Amino acid sequence: MAKIILKQTYNAPADRVWKSWDTFGDIQIYNPNLNSSSLINNSKETGLGAERRCDFSDGKNHVLERIIAYKAGESMEVDIYDGTVPLKRAVAGLIVRSLSPSRSELTFTMDFTPKFGLLGALMIPMMKAQFRGVLAKLLAANKDYVENGVEVVRPIAMVA
Repeated sequence: MAKIILKQTYNAPADRVWKSWDTFGDIQIYNPNLNSSSLINNSKETGLGAERRCDFSDGKNHVLERIIAYKAGESMEVDIYDGTVPLKRAVAGLIVRSLSPSRSELTFTMDFTPKFGLLGALMIPMMKAQFRGVLAKLLAANKDYVENGVEVVRPIAMVA
């Protein structure tokens, strides 16, 4: 498995940062890498076992995710268990910690194993760089959402 670790500092209390991630089905509000996200399989809104589908902005790819570890207000792990991306296995982890009453830090980890055996293993350095860029955009957009209320604006689809 390959591992990526990113950190983001916020000028906001930890509970506000947590709330943005804990609204599990609505990550598209601030995630610029997605067209949409929604809860699936009659999922509860958050907590252990909550499930969502995320459709990427490329219009072709999606992932199915489920919360597999959860400590309200502190941490969660999300299993990326299916989808059209070339991953055999992936788990994203979030830890939110307070630095002061008005500052906090998010640690975001991603452990992944690509599909395609040896060929996939050879692709890990390229995939790590690509995932790091995508995740950095996500964390920057989340920071802007938490601190300033900025939501992602998507183009309106034209009906023929």
